[in-house]
Amino acid sequence: MRRFAAAVTPSREAAVLVLFGGSPEANPAGPGGLPDDADVLLTQRAATLRQHSGQVAFPGGGVEPQDDGPVSTALREAWEETGLDPASVEPLAVLPKIFVPPSRFDVTPVVAYWRTPGQVGVVSETEAARVARVPLAELIDPANRFVVRHPLGYMGPAFAVDGMLVWGFTAGVLAGLLAVSGWETEWDHHDVRDLQASLAAVGMTL
Repeated sequence: MRRFAAAVTPSREAAVLVLFGGSPEANPAGPGGLPDDADVLLTQRAATLRQHSGQVAFPGGGVEPQDDGPVSTALREAWEETGLDPASVEPLAVLPKIFVPPSRFDVTPVVAYWRTPGQVGVVSETEAARVARVPLAELIDPANRFVVRHPLGYMGPAFAVDGMLVWGFTAGVLAGLLAVSGWETEWDHHDVRDLQASLAAVGMTL
């Protein structure tokens, strides 16, 4: 048992930026007051990356020695990946760490509001293939929501939006935030689809 414990790779600290944009004024007609123009910043990881290649993710990555906490990590990584101006972002909440087994990262989601949106895009093609501001109206549309089943048995929420499949860690965080915010609309939790087929449908692979 001792030899096994020693062989286990220790986890690493990381942080991601869950950045929402849109009008600061609530829309009384929207679910939970959600503004019509609300969106969230997502990236599609480069297919050449060793971990989570090609997956849709929040900007973020591992903690570096110069970082001053998870907010600092999330903002630095977002700047490196998308060109986001950290000064334009208002951090709102630091969520509890979530352990991601495939990469052995303890990931801290940092929820923030994009107070003064600016230009963002792919900074390095070795890091990201795409940067997108995805409308929350598309994420909460029941037609775009279902559950995916991984070949190894994992099942979790997924979103098919803007030609991408959002699943895994990113979809789980989004699904939780939509639910607690009151922005979620009723969708079919019994609609379970094969992950590989769902990825293929939008030109992605596992």
